Amino acid sequence: MALFSSLTPVFIAIICVLIGIILKKTNGEKEKHDIKSKLTSRPWVDEDLKDGTDHPLEEEEGDEEWQGLEENVAHVPFTAERYSEAEMIKRSQTFYELLNKRRSVRFLSDEPVPREVIDNVIRTAGTSPSGAHTEPWTFVVVQDPYLKRKIREIVEEEEEINYKKRMGDRWVNDLKRLRTNWIKEYLDTAPYLILIFKQVYGRFPNGKKKTHYYNEISVSIACGILLAALQNAGLYTVTSTPLNCGPQLRVLLQRPANEKLLLLLPVGYPKKDATVPALTRKPLEDIMVVM
Repeated sequence: MALFSSLTPVFIAIICVLIGIILKKTNGEKEKHDIKSKLTSRPWVDEDLKDGTDHPLEEEEGDEEWQGLEENVAHVPFTAERYSEAEMIKRSQTFYELLNKRRSVRFLSDEPVPREVIDNVIRTAGTSPSGAHTEPWTFVVVQDPYLKRKIREIVEEEEEINYKKRMGDRWVNDLKRLRTNWIKEYLDTAPYLILIFKQVYGRFPNGKKKTHYYNEISVSIACGILLAALQNAGLYTVTSTPLNCGPQLRVLLQRPANEKLLLLLPVGYPKKDATVPALTRKPLEDIMVVM
């Protein structure tokens, strides 16, 4: 009994140490979970804008099944026009000067734009490279006044929440110099709205899913080509990524579940009294590294 009594403080100390270790481990795991939640739970991040390149397919479709493309695609001779060095320099300078005039314009006229021009610029965007030539893009052109009005209602409702709750003070303050807010008049006035959807996966003829490799970057490149084509045609736009509007707009425009909204472009001519911020672009030495 005396021995037990003398060992009791030791047992108590050991038990306390064990309890402390368990509590520390539990708190540590909880802290890690809280940190992870803080890092991943960003309410302003739009699920539709997340990269869908690694979109999981059903397990039974992850085998060696061919993606539906012809296995033996014919290769044909390729010839290209080659310019003299002087002509290359001239053309590259002219093209730069054209695109350097591109500005994001939020004051667009309702003046009609020839539909053929819109067809051509989207054809141009469709020349973009894509992973395994899957061409994972859908360009939805909206000209119907009712649909444009509904799109504006959806966007402005979500954008007001974004500005007031989701985006945070830093983001909102950074946008003040551009004088932007959740009011998007151009969604009504622009003669065309082009909504670019990325297809995060495709479908086999039998309905099974197939992989669309690098769908995010493929569609992003196509958007860049589209912006250049619009500038070349004398049309203007503002790149709009309406956060948290994708699902509603997808339903409104009757797009399938494999399509996610990446970009919304109002397209038209600038209003006569349109203004843009007096911004400058970084000089070449700040954006290019030669090694």
